[in-house]
Amino acid sequence: MYITFVVVIISLVISLLIVNIYFRVRVFKYYKSLVQADVEFDLSHVLNKKKLEAEVIPRYPQSEQDINQFIHHLKLSFRIGMILFVLISLFGWVLMHYR
Repeated sequence: MYITFVVVIISLVISLLIVNIYFRVRVFKYYKSLVQADVEFDLSHVLNKKKLEAEVIPRYPQSEQDINQFIHHLKLSFRIGMILFVLISLFGWVLMHYR
């Protein structure tokens, strides 16, 4: 059982690294195109879709798709990273208590 938990934790850490690299590449692709188009917005726009659609999209209509994809990939990478972190922590806790 101990070996199984160790293998699960190692595979989750490796998957966390792979997901991090994958989404980092995806997010930076959209970030680069937004920087080239001089699109500026802050964290409040990322967290509040209504504020984004009211303030940022009308100023940069040509970059609407890139803005939405950037925010989507940013949020998705955060969610997946948090899920993997919680799983790693949970399996680590189980491993420590049932050694």
